Amino acid sequence: MIDLKERSGVRPRTIDQYRALMVRINAAIGHIKLAELRPQHLNSFYKNLSEEGVRKGAERAAAKIDLAAWLKENRLSRAEIARRAGISETTVSTAVNGQSASREKAEAIAAAMGKKLPEVFRVQKDMTLLSEKTILEYHRLISTIMAQAEKEMLIPYNPAAKATPPKVTRKEPHYYQPEEIDAILEALETVPLKWKTITYPLIDTGCRRGEAAGLQWESVDLKSGIITIERALLYSAKRGVYEGPPKNGKSRTIRISPETVALLKRHRTEQIKLRFKNSDRWINTGYVFTQDNGDRISPDSVTDWLNKFSAANGLPHIHPHAFRHTAASTMIANGVDLVTAANELGHSNATITAAIYAHQIAEAKARAEEARFDVFTRRKRA
Repeated sequence: MIDLKERSGVRPRTIDQYRALMVRINAAIGHIKLAELRPQHLNSFYKNLSEEGVRKGAERAAAKIDLAAWLKENRLSRAEIARRAGISETTVSTAVNGQSASREKAEAIAAAMGKKLPEVFRVQKDMTLLSEKTILEYHRLISTIMAQAEKEMLIPYNPAAKATPPKVTRKEPHYYQPEEIDAILEALETVPLKWKTITYPLIDTGCRRGEAAGLQWESVDLKSGIITIERALLYSAKRGVYEGPPKNGKSRTIRISPETVALLKRHRTEQIKLRFKNSDRWINTGYVFTQDNGDRISPDSVTDWLNKFSAANGLPHIHPHAFRHTAASTMIANGVDLVTAANELGHSNATITAAIYAHQIAEAKARAEEARFDVFTRRKRA
C-alpha cells in the first residue's frame, strides 16, 4: 500500500513517516490475517500505545561534551555535520543545544564527527508516553490500509472505521503579541541582510518556512509588490532537500508590505554581488534565498537560524510557524473574512481556518457583539 501511495505522488516525507509507523504496526498486529482483523484488535493496540513503557527499548541520547565548542574548534558548521550524517540541520542543532535525539541520529552525528557514540553521547532509555496525536496517526494509517483492502475486496469491511481511536484535543495556536513582534523586528535590525529578509515574509504573509525557502525570483514582482507562492522546499531523510508544491497543492499570490519589498530589493543587489564574486562556482538555481554558492537552502536552516537568533537576543523561543498563526490572528482580529484568510494562508478551504483559529474567531465575534451593543449603552450614557 505504501508503494502504491508513493507512486501516486504522496510526499516523500509522508512516505518516510508511514514506513516508521509500520514497524510498530507490524510488530503488534502484523500476524493477524486481514480478513480476521477486528475493531477490538485495533482498540487493544491503541490502548497499548497509550500505556507507560511502550517506548521500552527505544533510546535517547544527549551530548556529554560541548558540541558547539567542538564544532568551533574543528571549524565545522552544523550544516556540514548534518550533510555528512544525512540528517536535518535542525536535528544537529537540537543535539548541540543539549536536547536529546534518537540513538540512530546520535550515532550518525558521532560518525560524522569521526567518533564513536559513547565518546560524544550519553544514552538513556526513553520511557515517555506517546501523544494522542501520534496514536491517532497510527489509526489513520491503518484506516488507509484497510480502506484500500476493502476497495480491492480483500476484506468485507474496514475494521478501522468501527474502532475507537483517542480523541485529540486541539491546542491553541501560539502567536505573538504586537509588542513581541516589535521586539523581534528591533532585533532583526542587527542581523545579516539575508536572514532579516527571509524573516520578513514569514511575519508579513504568514507563509510556511518551506514556501519562503522555495521562493524564486521569477515569482517575485517587486514593482507591484506581489509574490506568487507556487513551490516549497522540503526535507526527507531519504531524498534530502527537494522541491515540491505548496501544502494544499495550489499556488497563491500575496501582496507584500513596502518594507518587505525594500528588503528584497537590497537582498537581490547583494545576491548579484555574491554571484559575481563566486564566478563559475555559482549555482544558478533562481531561488531568492540561497547558500553562499547559490544553491538552495534547507527549510530546517530557517528554524535553526531563528533558534539561534532568539537565544542571542534574549527573546522567547521563535518558531517560524508562530508567525503564520500571528498573521492569521491579525487578519481575523481585523475582520478579514475566513475565505480570504484561508486563501492568504494557503489552506485548502475556510473550514480548516475556522477549526484552527476557533478561539480567535470567538474573540473577534465577542468584540463585534460589544460594538453592536454599544449602540444602546451610548444612548443610556447620553
